[in-house]
Amino acid sequence: MTDALKRLSDEGVAIWLDDLSRKRITSGNLAELIDQQHVVGVTTNPTIFQKAISSGDGYEQQLTDLAARKVTVEEAVRMITTADVRDAADILRPVFDATQGLDGRVSIEVDPRLAHNTRATVAEARQLAWLVDRPNAFIKIPATEAGLPAITETIANGISVNVTLIFSLDRYRKVMDAYLTGLEKAKERGLDLSKIHSVASFFVSRVDTEVDKRIDALGTPEAKALRGKAAIANARLAYQAYEEVFSSDRWAALDKAQANKQRPLWASTGVKDPAYKDTMYVEELVAPNTVNTMPEATLLATEDHGEIRGNTIAGSYEQARADLDAVEKLGISYNEVVQLLEDEGVEKFEASWNDLLKSTEAELERLAPSEG
Repeated sequence: MTDALKRLSDEGVAIWLDDLSRKRITSGNLAELIDQQHVVGVTTNPTIFQKAISSGDGYEQQLTDLAARKVTVEEAVRMITTADVRDAADILRPVFDATQGLDGRVSIEVDPRLAHNTRATVAEARQLAWLVDRPNAFIKIPATEAGLPAITETIANGISVNVTLIFSLDRYRKVMDAYLTGLEKAKERGLDLSKIHSVASFFVSRVDTEVDKRIDALGTPEAKALRGKAAIANARLAYQAYEEVFSSDRWAALDKAQANKQRPLWASTGVKDPAYKDTMYVEELVAPNTVNTMPEATLLATEDHGEIRGNTIAGSYEQARADLDAVEKLGISYNEVVQLLEDEGVEKFEASWNDLLKSTEAELERLAPSEG
């Protein structure tokens, strides 16, 4: 065992777990990860909940009660997912208190079917914040065009937000702008900015998956030399954008009002291609004031054989820009790739949500009390 996870934390990277289930909560596993593996936060998404609830582990009693009350399937799903998030938030509360609200966070996503509806997203964010009722909850809102004004309004309401499904540098800048605008509105409304937090989930591995597929189709040695470079380059340039925005005059005014920076969060950091080192998206994206949310396999791989070499983003911007330019010169359109990934991301979460509704409905029917 190395102490790579401690070194990662010492470099200013918050280690979050990209997974949650009732079994993980009740078995003491989540508490153990916090205690032993330096985990200081948890992220969830519709796919994670779909896997957890369809496994059935630990949900039988609540499902039986919900079936007896004849609640709708949508209400049942919300009761189940918010219960898990509330319990995880309670387990992480000491971390939240110790870090003055920076970490100890648990994220829960708005219904992905609302991704293109601003008003409904804002309403859902409010409802989720009320249902979970924990100061260390993050409400996840996708960075779609309709999501941007929803982020602003939710932040302006004093609700902390995890912005998800960010793939492009241009969209990431718009996300930071939406956050700052939300803070400015919150300030006008007299809210305490020190209590409002946010992270921006910038997706990593999916960029390589899509770009590498196009590189392999070209098949030239020149193209193949660029395999596995696009995702890290993209994320490093996102960090450059973060540094620019949060050293601007606009930020300085909010900083004076005790506002918190919106940290970049590296999402989708499990390596999909066995040709790459399984800790690549952890080791190559080390920089202060970032979050890396890892599937458990990536977390344990990093603990076992991760090589933390200090800040691996500083001084990398020129090379990162050159790598993305080289990919573009192959005829692989950056804009096309990132738009496709956003569209697919929304579709995948929507499909998982629909699967979750279906499997929950089947359980409610199975457990429904016989009439009479």
